[in-house]
Amino acid sequence: MLTRLIEICLDNRLLVIILVGLVAAFGLYHAVHLPIDAVPDLTNVQVQVITEAGALSPLEVERYITYPVEATMGGLPDVEEIRSVSKLGLSVVTVVFQEGTDIYHARNLVKERLVEAKSQVGDRGDPELGPLTTALGEVLQFEVRGEAYSPMELRTILEWEIAPRLRQCPGVTEVNTMGGYYQTFEVQVDPDMLADYGLAMGDILEALADTNLNAGGGYLVHEGEQRFIRGEALLRNISEIGQVALPDRGHGAPVRVADVARVTTAPMTRQGAVTRDGRGEAVTGMAMMLLGANSRTVVEDVKRYLRDIERSLPPGVRIEVIYDRAELINRTLHTVLKNLLEGGTLVIVVLFLLLGNFRAGLIVALAIPLSMLFASNVMAGVGISASLMSLGAIDFGLIVDSSVIMVENCMRHVAHFGRAKPRMALIRDAAVEVRKPTMFGELIIAVVYLPILALQGSEGKLFRPMALTVLFALGGSLVLSLTLMPVLAYLALPKSTEEKDVALVRWIKWLYRPWVGVAIARPWLTVGLAMALLGLTVPVAMNLGAEFMPRLDEGDLLIEAVRLPSASLEDSIAMSTRIEKILRKFPEVKTVFCKTGRPEIANDVMGVHQTDVWVILHPPESWPKAKTRDELIEEISARLNDELPGVAFGFTQPIEMRVDELVAGVKADVAVLLYGDDLSVLATKSKQIERVLRTVR
Repeated sequence: MLTRLIEICLDNRLLVIILVGLVAAFGLYHAVHLPIDAVPDLTNVQVQVITEAGALSPLEVERYITYPVEATMGGLPDVEEIRSVSKLGLSVVTVVFQEGTDIYHARNLVKERLVEAKSQVGDRGDPELGPLTTALGEVLQFEVRGEAYSPMELRTILEWEIAPRLRQCPGVTEVNTMGGYYQTFEVQVDPDMLADYGLAMGDILEALADTNLNAGGGYLVHEGEQRFIRGEALLRNISEIGQVALPDRGHGAPVRVADVARVTTAPMTRQGAVTRDGRGEAVTGMAMMLLGANSRTVVEDVKRYLRDIERSLPPGVRIEVIYDRAELINRTLHTVLKNLLEGGTLVIVVLFLLLGNFRAGLIVALAIPLSMLFASNVMAGVGISASLMSLGAIDFGLIVDSSVIMVENCMRHVAHFGRAKPRMALIRDAAVEVRKPTMFGELIIAVVYLPILALQGSEGKLFRPMALTVLFALGGSLVLSLTLMPVLAYLALPKSTEEKDVALVRWIKWLYRPWVGVAIARPWLTVGLAMALLGLTVPVAMNLGAEFMPRLDEGDLLIEAVRLPSASLEDSIAMSTRIEKILRKFPEVKTVFCKTGRPEIANDVMGVHQTDVWVILHPPESWPKAKTRDELIEEISARLNDELPGVAFGFTQPIEMRVDELVAGVKADVAVLLYGDDLSVLATKSKQIERVLRTVR
């Protein structure tokens, strides 16, 4: 079959070149439009159910909301795990499905059960699905600034002018707002006046609810025209709220809300805040990317939308990007492309030096870009994104292996039989002669990667894209060696040549030949030396250490600051400001912002005693002192622990933290989970475990 394939390609040379050109063109298109991110998305298939629970305590949230929702979700098909977090006024239930489950199917399954869950929860809360995003979804964060505006005014601008328009951006599934004060209308009732009029709090609540609505009254036909009748009564300002009529309890005169209460604007009770650069509270937004979208494209679109939105904002209000995933993506992509270019150039130079023929070297070198374009077609077809793992593992030496064998054998046949046989028969015989060795060589290499495809869970998500990309490139290389390489050899190799080694090969043989003779003459000595060298490497290998994956330097830091659970939000804000002032003294730091507690859309469940400190760094090449990232972390840690005793600090990175939290449910690298039905016993045991773990070094 392979012989027939080679013959067909040689007989239809123009068609082969056209088909390869089309494949390359499609590959170039897909390479440009491939989803790009720094690392593969390790997030498991999960759906979050978020319920705001007003002022319920954690125990009440667990009893009346979390447990009913968990019980309702039990029995769903393909569910691997159900875990939950119950906080003051908040319940988050995470339903984890088996790998391979379609996320939209999983969300539909959960949504169907939400009807039953809502009936069990009742009026204590309204369970809703969390955003359709992953650990890599937090692609851009921005601050809304305006010196002439209060934090409440800036938050109102963010909520009503910026966020709704930004949600229309392609690839954005949610805009998470945090910081400042969410404006509400507050009715401050005077109990004495309420009693004088014979009213109760329920009367005011009922009157406000019944009044704050619009109603339709059909339509009226008058003189051939149809006019719709509507009653508009939605409350729009403080004055209208004060004019709402209350029930008459026999006083004769109308009673209004303003007669028994004071209506004013007030901030909603909040469980979180944002500060930045030591100058106090800030108002921020975070664009969350839709699952499966191209993060690089989404970030650019979000920036464009923000620029357009900024032009229509009130005078003096501006939007400043404070965290941009595109910087990491571009830096990672630059590293990958630089390594690929250097590796490809080195392979091409070696080919030219060893083959000793410019045309032959050029033919073989074509296998590198064409194999990559072939792989990009298949990557786009199966949904693999371009990342450091998927592209960084490609070995150009493996890719050109089969093409080198094919072209070199064609050159040998030209040198030996160039004048004795027709050129078509000569190239065909040369290609057929090595068809099986080239195929078997590629298959042997491919078999090495097959066990990686059997990995499951996070390991599979991390390493499978790497193995598949290499296999796709090897497959493209094999196809090219059997189709295009014989055609190009027929068209481009010289009509006749002589077989001789180039100077470099002759020099290598001169060095190698005497050592081969010595090794063959003394086989036991050769084997003994080899085993001795192997033995010397064993202790070295045992002390190398091991880790799940190389730690990606994201370029920024995230510090987790934890105080006592009894800490207030105001004290945590003051602590965050102190942290920012300390960190701003480091010349390597570009900007710092702290997120304390949780936002209204609580995809990140934290208490007011917990703070995420985002440390955005300058590029390392611009640091005033040559130091490593670990040295900088040690200096920061020492400074923080000296100036802020009693606060626990943990160092991680933005993406790393989100992956740990979403996949395992905790932000730490190692966590101990306790199970039991007595909360006080669990608390006691957890303190004992903490004391033991602190002794580990």
